[in-house]
Amino acid sequence: MSFGEPAPEGVQPDHFEFTPENVERARQIIAKYPPGKQYSAVLPLLDLAQRQHGNWLPRAAMDHVAGFLEMPRIRVYEVASFYTMLNKAPVGRHLVQVCTTTPCWLCGSDDILRAIRDKTGTTPGHTSGDGEFTVMEVECLGACVNAPMVQVNDDYYEDLDYDRMCGIIDMLKRGEKPVVGSQVGRMGSQALGGPTSLLGERPGAKKKAAPAEEAAEPAAPIPAAKPAAAPQPEEPALSTSPIERRTPSAAAEEPAAEAEPARKRTRTRRTTGAKTGTKTGGTGKTTRSGKSSPAKKE
Repeated sequence: MSFGEPAPEGVQPDHFEFTPENVERARQIIAKYPPGKQYSAVLPLLDLAQRQHGNWLPRAAMDHVAGFLEMPRIRVYEVASFYTMLNKAPVGRHLVQVCTTTPCWLCGSDDILRAIRDKTGTTPGHTSGDGEFTVMEVECLGACVNAPMVQVNDDYYEDLDYDRMCGIIDMLKRGEKPVVGSQVGRMGSQALGGPTSLLGERPGAKKKAAPAEEAAEPAAPIPAAKPAAAPQPEEPALSTSPIERRTPSAAAEEPAAEAEPARKRTRTRRTTGAKTGTKTGGTGKTTRSGKSSPAKKE
């Protein structure tokens, strides 16, 4: 039988309703959502109904949840058929889900399945003859560091091998509660070699607060601040640039010199050229050097 598909009609109960205790729990769950958004409580209410009905969810329970939420039945069926943690067919008292994804498979999940088969006589997809154990092969359960592992109902059992898995099944048969978590005693996903930091602290222990009189130590006196020294006038930095070494008077005269008319500068150049030349009486040309060139013969 596939536990993801609805059970046959002959197995389906005719009626289901919440117990008074679960009615109160259902109302508390619905109160967590805004008014008019009670549809959001469909998944936790389906889980509540499944736990009440021996760890599987009949159609009558789905219909009851739909009426409780004033929700169309088809919407409830859609949610119930999507999530694999909702069992639509009867399962054993101990639902054993074995992870066989790559990390668990590499670490020996085949040995875990062999131990379950040897102890319960059942294989994945089936329920033992006594109705105590249902075995399912599932994908990653998120405990890869502690592989291989199994989930029994709501509890994780990690760091398994053939013998440890056999021991867990024996305890479940006797009605005992095995130690949940790692079966080799490590804390969470701690390295197998043990902790390498915070060695002086016990995992999970809280530090004790120091007494008030020991925690409050007298503060050391603060030394008096020294009076600040009077600021010293800064000397102008010496400059090696000829432009920066100019005196203020020279710098003020430059704009006036640059403002002279262009014609005055031109006249000065003409006067200077006239003083260096001599006239030749029209028979020759005067050059800038003062020499005259011979006149042309006619």
